[in-house]
Amino acid sequence: MSASTSLTVQVPLSIRRRPGRKTVVTPDGTASAAIPALTISTRTDPALVKALARAFRYQRLLDEGLYASITEIAEAEKLDRGYMGRLLQLTLLAPGLIEAVLNGTPCPVIGLPGLLKSVPAAWREQAVEPG
Repeated sequence: MSASTSLTVQVPLSIRRRPGRKTVVTPDGTASAAIPALTISTRTDPALVKALARAFRYQRLLDEGLYASITEIAEAEKLDRGYMGRLLQLTLLAPGLIEAVLNGTPCPVIGLPGLLKSVPAAWREQAVEPG
């Protein structure tokens, strides 16, 4: 048997970040509009996605027993206890609402400040109307 060989292909390109999307710029300087398959478009709210990820992480830490209370985890993370409690409320969002947030579905109701204020307990009350 012969030794395995590898082939390395280098493509000089750069990725420019623009609000809501990333654009691939080819070596000749053209943007990815001519190459739609390489365009990655998103309208997600990065702050809200980050808050959701943190909320589920903190909930998992509580569920696994690494922290006994919200106060204990807030002290460990150097966050205000009230903020930690509001953040953990995000884990109670309806699956459809979480999916809408992660997919970037346009909706004026979805926003981190609004969700941190109050989250209805019933998933039916959290329904998101398409934008």
